[in-house]
Amino acid sequence: MDSATSETRTPLGASADNGLKIVVVGGFGAGKTTMVRSVSEIRPLNTEETMTQAGEAVDDLTGVRGKTATTVAFDFGRITLDARNVLYLFGAPGQERFWFLWDRLFSGTLGAVVLVDTRRIDDSWYAIDRLEKHGTPFIVACNDFGGPAFAPEQIREALDLDPHVPLVSCDARSRESSKLVLITLVEHIQALYADPARAPRQELV
Repeated sequence: MDSATSETRTPLGASADNGLKIVVVGGFGAGKTTMVRSVSEIRPLNTEETMTQAGEAVDDLTGVRGKTATTVAFDFGRITLDARNVLYLFGAPGQERFWFLWDRLFSGTLGAVVLVDTRRIDDSWYAIDRLEKHGTPFIVACNDFGGPAFAPEQIREALDLDPHVPLVSCDARSRESSKLVLITLVEHIQALYADPARAPRQELV
């Protein structure tokens, strides 16, 4: 398996002048920080803080009891696509008390990845609802936590997912796996804009 630190990161070329924004959203502990960290070519900006007992009263720790740190603003990473285009990755915080940040993060976003922990699939509802409201193209990626396997049809039904929204499996710890998720998102966005009838109409915020 590829690790988040096993590859040399490539510096941004001086000629790059077109930045494309992608947001990674999902429930608490779904692996958003891990995905940004694994795929970014620079040392990612993380706003993780140590979790304390005070947070247990407001954050649902079911299924993530081993989690010791949490994002309190957003994560930030970068991938160079070619000489003039770069992809900027923003990982949104998962706890309900930080959801007010999401609408601002979605502003100017090309598309989004909804990262799902199938042990806590209900945590994905808010992300999908907000993205649909904003008209932001997105795909769903199920992060592998080694739990019970579900058929894609079961996950689609549980999320009430539109048949045209891609659903993929991934390991957020793997750079190669995370890259494939982003490639799937970009291909999905290209397909949407190639069909005027399906092209998204984004809400201004």
